[in-house]
Amino acid sequence: MAKQLIEDLFADIVERAKTLDPGNTRKWFEKLQLLALDAGALVIGCPDEATAQFLQDSCTRSFTLAAQQITGHLVTVDFSVYEGKKPSPPKTLDQKSFKLHPDYSFDTFVVGPSNRLAHASCVAVSQSPGDTYNPLFLYGNSGLGKTHLLHAFCHATRKAHNDAVIEFLSCEEFVNRFIRAIEQGKLSSFQNQFRKVDALVIDDVQFLSDREQSQEEFFHTFNALYNNGKQIILSADSSPSDIPSLEERLISRFSWGLVTRVDPPSHDTRVAIVQKKANLRGLEVSDEVTEYIARKVRANIRELEGALTTLQAMALTNGQKITLELAKEALGDEFDSTRNVSITDIIEVVTDHYGVRLSDLQSKKRSQSITIPRQICMFLARSLTHHSLGEIGGHLGGRDHTTVMHACNKIGDIQENDPKMLATLNELTRRITQNPAN
Repeated sequence: MAKQLIEDLFADIVERAKTLDPGNTRKWFEKLQLLALDAGALVIGCPDEATAQFLQDSCTRSFTLAAQQITGHLVTVDFSVYEGKKPSPPKTLDQKSFKLHPDYSFDTFVVGPSNRLAHASCVAVSQSPGDTYNPLFLYGNSGLGKTHLLHAFCHATRKAHNDAVIEFLSCEEFVNRFIRAIEQGKLSSFQNQFRKVDALVIDDVQFLSDREQSQEEFFHTFNALYNNGKQIILSADSSPSDIPSLEERLISRFSWGLVTRVDPPSHDTRVAIVQKKANLRGLEVSDEVTEYIARKVRANIRELEGALTTLQAMALTNGQKITLELAKEALGDEFDSTRNVSITDIIEVVTDHYGVRLSDLQSKKRSQSITIPRQICMFLARSLTHHSLGEIGGHLGGRDHTTVMHACNKIGDIQENDPKMLATLNELTRRITQNPAN
């Protein structure tokens, strides 16, 4: 097959993948290269490992379907890293290594009054790990950019210190690995893995709450790293002293360095965030549309991105340009995420959407048809109300705060990788915030 024909075919595949999955479309798709298309295997070249990992995790299905639709044949898709003009051989990415999101760098982070100190401190520690603020503790509500800053720190540290050993994972994963190590009799190996790194980055450290044995292990891991001058960065949804059932000695150590809060973005910051997110996706969005989104969606950055995804999907589906009229149709002219919302409002909308009863959500049933709506109620209650985790759990069968925390983390992870879940959450949020009762 002629080279030009193959290149045109690949360009068509990329465009079709964009149409199939607008939520994960990025402007840097233009940098993707065709490494091989032979015997039913398509190998796509990526500029770096983070990009390849993102595509493998989030876009394999859309690219595979696009390739099969364009070629008319069964095609498998793999992503590899190329170096300049000489692509490296296709390789299987290490699933045990932590995954960095290519969008989450310091360059793509919008700095405003609500996050300026958090951003500056992360930049500082990336330039000199272990010497500036140690530990660094970031806290704030979900969806305000804490995870973005953690990824950005890892990106920058890898670039500045190529041989640095970094461990980046959620606190839940840390706890799960600790439990497995005990069960398998590999505690020594676990301790060596985490106590001999140059930087330990833990997201959602509030998951340590009520976990005495895990707190004990983390205490000794913290001490080992701190005494050796290694960088520790932690994030949570509240300050160290407000994390329920956290040991005093951990509260004290978490506060040794810099503790900084990330607040909801101001209007001007929200406008800049929408512009930045649109640019990452290669979208042309006018100032009036940007202003509309920033004015109507105020709760957090995740909702801003969700609104942009909804608008992008509707524009592609209808074959229209993104206009103010389309934005009002897609998001609802009365959409306002700051309206007073009660847990009862959320439960009513979710039960109606999924066709379940409140008694089912409050029961001990664990079937997926009940578990998912229950977890979505918890996730939305945490995002749209000011109730504590314990209060949310109390409305849903007397569940404790760790169960609510787990549900929120799970739904949050699903929405980041599943456009359908993201669209569902956006629609439920729209219905809840537009509820006449509010």
